Amino acid sequence: MRIAVGSDHRGYTVRAKVIDLLHRLGHEVVDAGTDSNEPVDYPDIAAAVAGQVSRGEVERGILVCGSGLGMCIAANKFAGVRAAPCHDDLTAEMSRRHNDLNVLCLSADLLGERLIDRMVELWLTTPFEGGRHARRLKEIEELEARNLKKRTC
Repeated sequence: MRIAVGSDHRGYTVRAKVIDLLHRLGHEVVDAGTDSNEPVDYPDIAAAVAGQVSRGEVERGILVCGSGLGMCIAANKFAGVRAAPCHDDLTAEMSRRHNDLNVLCLSADLLGERLIDRMVELWLTTPFEGGRHARRLKEIEELEARNLKKRTC
């Protein structure tokens, strides 16, 4: 799988570990930075990753910031992106099963390394169930399309 990964300065160390894990699992990684622990604005990094997901250049994205929340807010501004912060095994699994989450947002400050590794692996291997969940995602896509149309008129 081709996965874009990005972080702000607070997620810099965690991002490097996530990239290493993804390589060990055999995935292709597109590193969207940041390149140091010097302060950077998280919306720029979220836009780089979410833009690639939105355009279909990568299959999924992973974003890391202090809480995972800011990245999530910014990423969800892109068409077709379904981003959410996950904080345990259950949220990582259910985000895929029921929501077909394509951008995983992680907290560098609140999650330990082993938990992050487990969550990423679960998130990558859990299939989308479809069925009633697909119908609901279709409704979300329609909401998104209507709102985009309103903005351009």
